[in-house]
Amino acid sequence: MKKFIIIALVSWHLTGLQSINQNKMETVLTDSAAIAAVLEEDYFQGIYEGDLEKLGRVYHPGTLLFGDVKGQPYAKTLEQYLEGVKNRQSPKDSGQPFKGEIIKISVVNSIAVAEVKVKMYAFHYHEFLSFHRIDGKWLLVNKMLTDTSA
Repeated sequence: MKKFIIIALVSWHLTGLQSINQNKMETVLTDSAAIAAVLEEDYFQGIYEGDLEKLGRVYHPGTLLFGDVKGQPYAKTLEQYLEGVKNRQSPKDSGQPFKGEIIKISVVNSIAVAEVKVKMYAFHYHEFLSFHRIDGKWLLVNKMLTDTSA
C-alpha cells in the first residue's frame, strides 16, 4: 500500500511539473509572438515610414541606444534618436529598399531580448533589443546596434 501511495504521489507531482512546464512554454510562445508583433507592426514599420507615433509605442521613455555606425561609436538618448528620425527622409519616402528581419527572440519572465537585422539605405544593422514587460506591454528599454555593411 505504501508503494502505491508513493507511486501515486510521484506521478501526481510529475504531472503537475509537466503542466507547469507546458504553461511556461505557452507563456514564452505567447510573449514571443507579442514581441514579434511589436517589432513587425511598430518597430520596423516606424523606422521604414519615419513614423514617430509608432516608434513611441515601442520605446520606454528612458531607452538608451549604443553601438557603432560605419566604425564610429554611437550613443544616443531616445530623444536624440527620435529627433534624428524626425529630421531625416524616411526609407519609404526615399524609395530606398528596406528590410527588417527577426533573427531570434528570447524571453525569461518579464524580460526579453530580440536579435534583429535592419537593412536601410547603405546600412546593414545587426541589433540586440532589450524588452521589459511593463503593465502588460512589451517595451524596448535598450537598443544596441552595429553596422555590418563595412
